[in-house]
Amino acid sequence: MNLLQRGEARATRRRTTNPSLQARSQVEKGSSSDVGALATFRRGLALSPELRTGLAGTIALAILQMSGRVAVPIAVQQGIDHGINGPGGPDTRLVLGIVALTLIALAVSTFCGYLMTRRLFTVTETALGGIRSRTFRHIHDLSMLHQQSERRGSMVSRVTGDVDQISVFLQTGGVQLLLAFGQLVVSTVVMFVYSWQLTIVVLLAFGPAVGVIRLFQKRLAAAYRTVRERSGVMLGTVAESVVGATVIRSFGVSGRTGRRLDHSIDDLRKAQQRAMRTSVASFSSGELSGGLALSGVVVAGVLLGAGGDLTVGRLTAFLFLVTLFIQPVQIATEQLNEAQNAVAGWRRILDVLDVDPDVADPDDEGVELPAGPLSVRFDDVSFRYPGGPIVLSHVDLELEARRKYAVVGETGSGKTTFAKLLTRLMDPAEGTVLLSGEPLTGVRFSSLRSRVVMVPQDGFLFDATIAENIRFAEPSLTDEQLRVAFTELGLGDWLDGLPAGLETAVGERGESLSVGERQLVALVRAYVADPDLLVLDEATSAVDPATEVRLQYALDLVTRGRTTVAIAHRLSTAQSADEVIVVDAGRVVQRGPHARLVAEEGSIYAKLYASWLEQTR
Repeated sequence: MNLLQRGEARATRRRTTNPSLQARSQVEKGSSSDVGALATFRRGLALSPELRTGLAGTIALAILQMSGRVAVPIAVQQGIDHGINGPGGPDTRLVLGIVALTLIALAVSTFCGYLMTRRLFTVTETALGGIRSRTFRHIHDLSMLHQQSERRGSMVSRVTGDVDQISVFLQTGGVQLLLAFGQLVVSTVVMFVYSWQLTIVVLLAFGPAVGVIRLFQKRLAAAYRTVRERSGVMLGTVAESVVGATVIRSFGVSGRTGRRLDHSIDDLRKAQQRAMRTSVASFSSGELSGGLALSGVVVAGVLLGAGGDLTVGRLTAFLFLVTLFIQPVQIATEQLNEAQNAVAGWRRILDVLDVDPDVADPDDEGVELPAGPLSVRFDDVSFRYPGGPIVLSHVDLELEARRKYAVVGETGSGKTTFAKLLTRLMDPAEGTVLLSGEPLTGVRFSSLRSRVVMVPQDGFLFDATIAENIRFAEPSLTDEQLRVAFTELGLGDWLDGLPAGLETAVGERGESLSVGERQLVALVRAYVADPDLLVLDEATSAVDPATEVRLQYALDLVTRGRTTVAIAHRLSTAQSADEVIVVDAGRVVQRGPHARLVAEEGSIYAKLYASWLEQTR
């Protein structure tokens, strides 16, 4: 099967389902929310092999550290039974020897604890850095449709807040739970050696607590998933309020925005309080069990001691050991809420990673675009957004290489969707988009992104200098080469008029520059990328006439000699195109040179042009 046939087969498979709906169904089927905490951590470990690096050694160090703690009750028992209550009376030298050995054991255990903690911190930071990077890259690989279906703050919280929550647990609660596990194992073994009868008393006292903790674990899982979701909503509301500050102030809706933010904060507070109430109830059951265990040991120990089956030293040591046994259980109940918070974070991350990108890079299975100018073909292409009407319907279109095309139509006619399909920011629901005969679904992203460049309408810039923004397209360019690029596009005098020239900071989203100035920088960035297909989402919209003249001159130079598709909101762009493509209600209804289309009285283009002329007078 050749690449064209494979591309057509993929298109056929898409005919029954919209890509974004496929992605959503994958989230629903592969959602981690129905998976148990242990299974979630198991999946997390599988996705983070760094966490398993040296795990056996870390556990061994934890057990060694706990062995040092057990040395104290053993020393107490030996000191009382043999050093103080020995057959020959108190033995000072034996007591001093026991104390010295105990100090050495404590020193070794402390050093083991230091090594274990350092290893754990290093491993978790490395692993979580990898998780953060993989999650971000996966979100970035998801289609525009999927990204638009989720709030930006919620997606950001997956990479920040959710991973941070896992980090907090692994580096604090994780350390404590690891130490608690070692302490529990060692103290239980030593208790059995001293008195199996008293050990059974302790285990019976904690039996009900185990059942209660398991019951609360399920409730905590649901409660902390809600906490993580509410946290994402709050972050989204905060980000929206900051980014939209100008609009909020312009319309005088600060109060309404504040109330909306207060509502999201209050929802998070209530969710956290519900989770904490459940956690406190779980912790209290552990406290109660600890009290019962100590009381039972004292009563049973006195009875055993009266019968001659237990020495004073053994009973005293056993009480120390019960304390060591109780501590891990209490730590476990304390850390249960943090563990469930971390599990909730893991599940939200896994929910994202479980979504297969519906606009996937074929990578090694893909092909390179043919060398030379690129032609375009839309073969029976249709597209609809989730839950909405058809945006493009059965579009059949061929665009020749090295020609300038303007795509025009009323708002909502499908112009921008056309551009996104052409640059494979989205895939069609039906049909195939081809560049120089190659289906886009079979072209490697490395080839596609280097040969096809889109300049969006908003001229997005990163929070950096002008030079750094242009180097996103070609990192190897020197300052001198950048200045040459500006000069070639007739923008040298504009660059010289800036406060710091190439080193002028553009601010977040480029907001230190005007809309037109952002577009100028975006055009230079596209120019140095030297694409074979340039897609422009109306670079001259919403700018003043003087800047439009600069932009139009720069556009003429940028588009020269390459295939250009311009989404035209201003019909002045269409006038300079080799051919105009008119889209109406998702269908291509006209195409041809501007002069011929205008001359067709009563046609959609003639009406659009007449309306545009009326508005510009």
